[in-house]
Amino acid sequence: MKMTRFLVLFLTLAFEVSIAAAQNDPSRQIDKPAQNAATQEEKRPNLLLELGLSSDQIDQIRSINKERRPRMEAAQKAMRNANAALDGAIYADVTSADEVTTRLKEFQAAQAQVVKLRAENEFNIRRILTPEQLVKFRELRRAFAEKRENLKSRLPGRRGTRLRRFLAKPGSQRPF
Repeated sequence: MKMTRFLVLFLTLAFEVSIAAAQNDPSRQIDKPAQNAATQEEKRPNLLLELGLSSDQIDQIRSINKERRPRMEAAQKAMRNANAALDGAIYADVTSADEVTTRLKEFQAAQAQVVKLRAENEFNIRRILTPEQLVKFRELRRAFAEKRENLKSRLPGRRGTRLRRFLAKPGSQRPF
């Protein structure tokens, strides 16, 4: 009995020591946040450096973004809530066309607000850029859009997502 306890204690201690040694060995440590940041830096250009923005331009952009952030967060939350209400109306046990139409209009209004805020933000930033910076920005934006499209073409589509969610709910029946 004592021998079994001693063996269990020894194995536990050896295991803990090996874990501690691995954690303290810098060659074995993986800094995931730094690794993720490095990967993101490779994927996305640093616009501040690429565009050659002045410190005044950077301050102006930061100010624009600081002012926009709470309004955008509220608009995105409203859009998510409106989308959830629309889903609820569409897939409710008892539903009506009027209810779905009302929820659809609410979602469209919330979505329009998000688009409006994005457009205003981009326009405000665009006004800060010099003509040369604007040309460079358009090139970077085009290249980013191409990369995004290439990535999207390799991913499975989202077509029919709402219907798949409905069919996955317990007790739901095929509508056709």
